[in-house]
Amino acid sequence: MKNVGYRNAWAFLDGYRGKEFQGKWPGVNEMFHISVLRFPDHLAFHSFEPEIKLTFAEAEKRIKEIAGYLQSTGFREGDKAAVSGRNSTEWTLAYFSIIYAGGIVVPLDYSLKDNEMERFISFGGVSRLFIDSERIDGVDRDGKLGLVKYSIGHADGYESVDTMSGEYKPLAFRNGSDVAAILFTSGTTGTPKGVMLTHDNLISDCFLTQSILDIRNNDVMYAILPIHHAYAMMAVVYISISCGATVVFGKKLAMSHIIRELKEGKVTVFMAVPMLYNKMIGALMAGVRKKGPVVYSIVRALMVLSGFLKKTFGINIGNRIFHSMLSKLSLDGLRLCISGGGPLPPSTFRMFQELGLDFLQGYGLTEASPVTHLNPSKAFRVESVGKLFPEEEVRIVNPDSDGNGEIWIKGPMVMKGYYHNEEATKEVLTEDGWLNTGDVGHQDKDGYLYLTGRAKNVIITEGGKNVFPEEIEDHFQLFSEIDQVCVVGYMADEALRKEGIRILIRPTDEYRESMKNDEAAIARHMNELVEQVNRDIQHYKRITKVTIVTDKLPMTSTSKIKRSDVMKLYG
Repeated sequence: MKNVGYRNAWAFLDGYRGKEFQGKWPGVNEMFHISVLRFPDHLAFHSFEPEIKLTFAEAEKRIKEIAGYLQSTGFREGDKAAVSGRNSTEWTLAYFSIIYAGGIVVPLDYSLKDNEMERFISFGGVSRLFIDSERIDGVDRDGKLGLVKYSIGHADGYESVDTMSGEYKPLAFRNGSDVAAILFTSGTTGTPKGVMLTHDNLISDCFLTQSILDIRNNDVMYAILPIHHAYAMMAVVYISISCGATVVFGKKLAMSHIIRELKEGKVTVFMAVPMLYNKMIGALMAGVRKKGPVVYSIVRALMVLSGFLKKTFGINIGNRIFHSMLSKLSLDGLRLCISGGGPLPPSTFRMFQELGLDFLQGYGLTEASPVTHLNPSKAFRVESVGKLFPEEEVRIVNPDSDGNGEIWIKGPMVMKGYYHNEEATKEVLTEDGWLNTGDVGHQDKDGYLYLTGRAKNVIITEGGKNVFPEEIEDHFQLFSEIDQVCVVGYMADEALRKEGIRILIRPTDEYRESMKNDEAAIARHMNELVEQVNRDIQHYKRITKVTIVTDKLPMTSTSKIKRSDVMKLYG
């Protein structure tokens, strides 16, 4: 199924084609330079602690100076350099300088241990590394990798992003099929999966996303999720650069920092993961509940009315009547909220809309650069993760009786393949360009996608029913007493090979303290919540085993629970 009729956010490129780039899409560096020509004095990057502000012209000047230094020290087209560290202007300058120098950038998760980072560096053939000063001595400490290291920040004995400078030698027009970035998505064991994304992959996704996502050159976007991850890098950094907006970099995923930086940075577009939005809406509604049942009932009634008027007539009264509520979390200045990186409960989506915020949910995966769907803020469907883009096709393979099947995607954003891993590439990518996402769901006649879960996470019950953990987990996301949940299968009857449904629950520290760490009472209440959910879902999805945990469940840097690691820990 193809889709047409979207906003053409890239029509202006026609005026630069043949002058600044060739082909359908500019290269990554060419896209940046076009924005410099269009918006030289617009603020591009803004960091706190220390405060750094750079316009587009100033940012490109520094990028070229760093790229010139790399070129002068023997860095050649096609060479690979890694970047790792906390979100910052300097991190971003290093990222783009590698591409300006003709290299391939390899963003690495800063939460990796030194030996894990070295493994990816070795496998990826990385010759140089930009990394925060506090970690620079640890990686390749013995020098066996022959790694040339540069500091993001000051570190004695190392060149730093702040001081590197050389004469830049401009490159020829970029070939869109050349690899621009390699992003590692697998764990730290087994053969690494390095997703090869070309210039065309990244730039097409950047502009096709804007067929639905309306970002303006006076917007300020907030990068709080780790920008080594494809989602944050594309949805914030690439998109803001392409249309002359500003990126404000946040370093700590803590509510107190987020609230302060949203206000100080005058942020208008906020992108986060479902967990953060759940916490925000939970905190807002908890504050209303404290004012008593009458006030709570009035507020909820006004929210329902606001949502109805917004959805049906396009009239937004929520941002006025709930202004004081939103201001407590510095959300009153926002024009748009974006959620991605995991499934968002429909109730959270609905409540943010009712409060008067334009709210978008998206879907995608690293192998697709990564965004493939967005839920239009003016034509959203609460249960959907979004609508497919122009030039993209979606196929539902082997659908079941409910229409749910494997989601396959084809389009210019689909990766070139996995780096030095042909076997893994063939498992997910066909010769004619179809990508098996590994997710399960269905698509309606208008191109809206509805997710059921991950194919590899499916639990098959005794009656042959498929149960996806994500469907059940969604029901627990707004219980304020719960910090984390993870639903997995377990062998309920070994002889009959009967699989049951188990949930691991970690209560919040605040709830534990309020219960004076009475484990029996905590367990009783958690089981009551499970029973409440069980009453609301189909019988074959009901949870039959509950495990209460005290330690944090292992998570990725984008706040997704590592299900396989949970299984190893709790069996």
